[in-house]
Amino acid sequence: MSSLSIYLLGVLVVTAGIAMILHLAGVPAAWIGAVGVIGLGVGILTAVSKTRERDQSPRY
Repeated sequence: MSSLSIYLLGVLVVTAGIAMILHLAGVPAAWIGAVGVIGLGVGILTAVSKTRERDQSPRY
């Protein structure tokens, strides 16, 4: 598994856990969905930025 895959799997688990806690707290489903989408979006952006290989600068 690549680093990106492991990171995204972790984000998915954390987002699912937060959604479960919100459900148990009685939060309406629309808010749970909104939090889930935002959480996954932030997680994907963070995963890509942290696991992206940097371009090597040319040596002169």
